[in-house]
Order: sequence, then structure tokens, then C-alpha cells
Amino acid sequence: MTPPTETPDTPSTPDTAAPAGPRDARSWLREHSEIGVGLLLLALGVLVLTDALTMTVDLTQRGPVGPKTVPVVVGTGLLVVAVLLTLDVLRGGRGEAEGGEDVDLAAPGDWRTVLLLAGVFLANAVLIGPLGFPISGALLFWGSAYALGSRHYDRDPLIAAGLSLLTYFVFNNLLGVPLPGGPLMGVA
Repeated sequence: MTPPTETPDTPSTPDTAAPAGPRDARSWLREHSEIGVGLLLLALGVLVLTDALTMTVDLTQRGPVGPKTVPVVVGTGLLVVAVLLTLDVLRGGRGEAEGGEDVDLAAPGDWRTVLLLAGVFLANAVLIGPLGFPISGALLFWGSAYALGSRHYDRDPLIAAGLSLLTYFVFNNLLGVPLPGGPLMGVA
């Protein structure tokens, strides 16, 4: 018996290297699509860090922490998560498919809700200047509840007004972030 000879058609080692052709490259990219999320997080992290580190800060206005601290922490966190996610995907990690026990994944998207929410947010952006935050915020909260399916017409406006006034008080008085008061805040 003679040992088998190797023919030019049969490779001596299995092909485990990088993809060879366009079909193989598409297949590899499809199997590692989470790398796109890692790249997006990387870009966001670089953008946030660049913006934070080029920010000019007046030393007389800054407190003990300064306005650069949170963006630097968030940008660094984004970079770390991007690297860890990419490494996990390259090592064979895969995200779990959506189980969605109460979500029908075959159903089409609910564009009516999306458009209603977008309209409510745009209306808030337009109305916050002339009406002030307490009124525009109440419309924002009530409109969002309506867009998401709540139909309690007697209760929702009251809850929305309470949330809006509470938010205005917390930001304006406790946190020192001035929000436009509008015509109602001038009445005393």
C-alpha cells in the first residue's frame, strides 16, 4: 500500500482563515453583524470625548466637578463598551434573539404611535417658548400618554399637569436649571 498523494484540488489544511470571496465576506459580516453596533458606539464615544475635551469652560462658573466630567465619563464608557462588545462578537458571542412573549415580531410597526409621539415632541419644542414649560410639559405628558394608548380623559390631564409642575419645580428651584415659566408663572 502506498500513502495517499495530495492532489492540487484538495487543500492540505482546512480553510479557517479570513473569507476568500465576496459571498464568504457577506456571510461573515452577516454572522458578525453586532460589530456594527460596536462601531456605532465607538463613533459616539469618540464624538462625545472630542466634544467634551474641546469644551471651553470659564473657571469662575465651574463647581467642584465641572461641566466636562460627565461627558468624559460617558464617552469613556461608550469606548469601553464598544471594545468589549466587539471582542465578544469576534470570540463567537451572539446576542439572544428577541423572545418577546407579548410581542408579535411578525406584526408590522405601529407608525401611528410613532408619528403621534413625534408630533407631540415637536409641538413641545415649538410651544415651550411662548407657553412655558408648565403648559407645554403638561401637553407633552398628556399627548405621550394618549399616543401610547391611555384613554382616561378625566385623569390623564391632571396627572400630566402634576408631573409638569413637579418637573418644573425640581429643575428650576432644586437643580438650578432655569426652564421657561411662561405666562402662568408670572401670576401670583
